[in-house]
Amino acid sequence: MLPAHGGILLLDKSEGWTSHDAVAKSRRALGTRKVGHAGTLDPMATGLLVLGAGPATRLLTHLVGLDKTYRTTIRLGVTTVTDDREGDTTAVANAADVAAVLADPDRIAAAVRELTGDILQSPSAVSAIKVDGQRAYDRVRAGETVELKQRPVTIHAFDIGEPRAAETAEGAPVIDIDATVRCSTGTYIRALARDLGAALGLGGHLTALRRDAVGPFDVADAGTIEQLVAGENVRILDPATVATTLFPTLQLDAQQAVDLGHGKRVTVGEEHDAKLAAALAPDGRLIGLVVVKGGRTFVATNFPTPDGVKGGSGE
Repeated sequence: MLPAHGGILLLDKSEGWTSHDAVAKSRRALGTRKVGHAGTLDPMATGLLVLGAGPATRLLTHLVGLDKTYRTTIRLGVTTVTDDREGDTTAVANAADVAAVLADPDRIAAAVRELTGDILQSPSAVSAIKVDGQRAYDRVRAGETVELKQRPVTIHAFDIGEPRAAETAEGAPVIDIDATVRCSTGTYIRALARDLGAALGLGGHLTALRRDAVGPFDVADAGTIEQLVAGENVRILDPATVATTLFPTLQLDAQQAVDLGHGKRVTVGEEHDAKLAAALAPDGRLIGLVVVKGGRTFVATNFPTPDGVKGGSGE
């Protein structure tokens, strides 16, 4: 049962599901159309999908920008149109070139270092990014060549395992590398595989991808879409718990909670100044996310009050 104030769901998405599938099935299971997500996963990818339901969807804006952690397998030696194993092959590297790179792990490590830190990345052409009002993947499917503009991203960590020799189903030699990547929002792990392969002159793509974490939220704490649909007990995080995990807490008294809930500015003292704080009522309920400047609150996101009055940035 979804609480009246909604909640944040942590789901471990199975392969084959789209993020849209997860949202649609969650709407039916929770009995509300007000469900959204804090960042998609490709159908091939598995792992943590963060959903918001009910009034708690207002928190999603503040979750989208969290860092992400992925485990992946990169295959060097084959290029695909989608930069993952689901796309058609566009190039296969020469066997001698593959062997030379496999014999020189320092060369691979150096290329990985070049893709770590603050970098510029061109998103994968087969993506949902719009180009002149049309999704990039639709343009690619129509036969167009799409080159998306580079954008700054941060690769906080790019840790790789021992490169190992492998073969494609057709018998072409390739190199498989397991990796863990911690990165800023907006990073395309498929593009990271593509760029690593390009730097080594072999081409590259992903054969597996799993998201382990979104900010402080871990897939180990997640349920599955199947469990949710079956009515099993899937953990729903209270909005106050999520907000106080991410931001400093501003404890309000009863009158301040009422005033802030009605969109009024509240005086709390300069010692509480913060770029963003979780304002809580005496009963622990999340009243809103506020900027506190000069001891005064400025509403960033308000949540419905028990009497149904919505705050300044409400719907």
